[in-house]
Amino acid sequence: MCGIVGSVSQRNIVPILVQGLQRLEYRGYDSCGVAVHSGGLKRARTTSRVAELQAQIDADAASGNAFTGFTGIAHTRWATHGAPVVHNAHPHFSAGPNAKEGAAGRVALVHNGIIENHDALRKQLQAKGYVFVSQTDTEVIAHLLDSLYDGDIFEALKATIAQLHGAYALAVFHKDEPHRVAGARAGSPLILGVGKEGGENFLASDAMALAGVTDQIVYLEEGDVVDLQIGKYWIADKNGKVLGADKRPVKTVQAHSGAAELGPYRHYMQKEIFEQPRAIADTLEGVVGISPELFGDGAYSTFKAIDNILILACGTSYISGSAAKYWFESIAKIPCNVEIASEYRYRDSVPNPRTLVVTISQSGETADTLAALKHAQSLGMAHTLTICNVATSAMVRECKHAYITRAGVEIGVASTKAFTTQLAGLFLLTLAIAQTKGLLSDEQETQYLNEMRHLPVALQAVLALEPQIIAWAEDFGKKENALFLGRGLHWPIAMEGALKLKEISYIHAEAYAAGELKHGPLALVTDEMPVVTVAPNDALLEKLKSNMQEVRARGGVLYVLADGDTQIESSEGLHVIRMPEHYGALSPILHVVPLQLLAYHTALAKGTDVDKPRNLAKSVTVE
Repeated sequence: MCGIVGSVSQRNIVPILVQGLQRLEYRGYDSCGVAVHSGGLKRARTTSRVAELQAQIDADAASGNAFTGFTGIAHTRWATHGAPVVHNAHPHFSAGPNAKEGAAGRVALVHNGIIENHDALRKQLQAKGYVFVSQTDTEVIAHLLDSLYDGDIFEALKATIAQLHGAYALAVFHKDEPHRVAGARAGSPLILGVGKEGGENFLASDAMALAGVTDQIVYLEEGDVVDLQIGKYWIADKNGKVLGADKRPVKTVQAHSGAAELGPYRHYMQKEIFEQPRAIADTLEGVVGISPELFGDGAYSTFKAIDNILILACGTSYISGSAAKYWFESIAKIPCNVEIASEYRYRDSVPNPRTLVVTISQSGETADTLAALKHAQSLGMAHTLTICNVATSAMVRECKHAYITRAGVEIGVASTKAFTTQLAGLFLLTLAIAQTKGLLSDEQETQYLNEMRHLPVALQAVLALEPQIIAWAEDFGKKENALFLGRGLHWPIAMEGALKLKEISYIHAEAYAAGELKHGPLALVTDEMPVVTVAPNDALLEKLKSNMQEVRARGGVLYVLADGDTQIESSEGLHVIRMPEHYGALSPILHVVPLQLLAYHTALAKGTDVDKPRNLAKSVTVE
């Protein structure tokens, strides 16, 4: 979601700040900006892309008014409070109480997160003479900090956050302290980067923002406040205690930005769809046998101790968990509940200390999922495990066990390879728990491992269906609504197909368990409502065929992804694409890929911004 970059340096830091924003563009944003100390405070902001921000900076330089500075902060904003317009874009300034319009700023601040008590603070600050020029909760923090400033930005920031309720990652500097930046985090990620030259130091919301600048990273923990100066930094914990280096050690982190090369592809989403064979192979690399220890030391004892599973996730990750529920209950014979993370923590639930709490997150920084995890832990559920694509993320640090998928950096907002690698990790977890409980024979283990190793080849065959899917997309590009149907293990795959279509093509799409069609959704079916059906050759096939007949009898048009031996043939109003092979329990990993391609090519037909769909963000770090 929102991105932060900040630095103190002895060189012009603007190119690094802008480059950092470019590397965070994949998260999604509505506006961006940068502020520097240049004899005073100076900033540039735009509701366009980072490239437009760079153009503003270049235009200043061309006019002889160079936009340079040794201290600065930068930000990409995904709008929460206030529309995506320039006066709501970060960085925000405070010029002090009773400041006249156009007065020079004293405080510059950027913020990720949401401040819940911003209305009350705004009224207090207005009573003191502070004038607000935005609708954001962030401007409240800037004015509050200005009101508390007494010559030391670090102390002022500590006093400021003591009055904030909500989530935040903050970076701030003051005109009177030209080589100093302070930061703080609670409920939103923030890291410290230790520079390699000239004593410079950095703040960022994501290590990727600092790729190529430094690989020396300190992960700030909940409640930390940090003080950056040239050649030195301090970190105080939530109790105000200044910490030694042993408490917040420097780690070498390789944050690759090389995935930004599109190569022969038109969009990152298309590239990432076609990277799935490699991503699955990398995720399974080194798996020579099924063992609980794939999930970390002590996993065997954890798996022996549990008698049910609770999956917490959001969005696409929630859907991967919904598919895994079928595996856990059919193969490992263990009850499994799947909860939307943003709902779980706000309802009364019945905790069970013998539960394995499984979180699923591409970024490992999803605010709702992290909060749900902490809520589960507070209820006494200590057995925790995450399936995550980022080894250095907060989710991995918070959980006792982890399986790191190796999808690589995913830039497209609509998740593709992260989803299929999550399914691969969840299937391994299913087998490991089944083995621990004595439910996986040597023959079954060998069979499942062989099928998993064959997945990259099978996926290549599915990707070869792209020309047929493009023909479908030409029809879908003219529609406003669509239904997706599946049964059993493939109902969640229908859900994922509907989600992808609405995310990037803006076509309204809903998914249903096919047996539910006659309980309401059938009323929507006309020849203008395409109905996509996932039809593997499994135990529910004949039931699914009956559901398809219900659609045809009402004049509906079916688009069916069918295994070759299903005996479903194309005819008027019935379009069939044959999958290369039936893949048993792992079939969802194959069947979702044509649905990804359908969404992608439909979006192309409609001319939408595929990689940066409106109103959405990649890493959702606000609640």
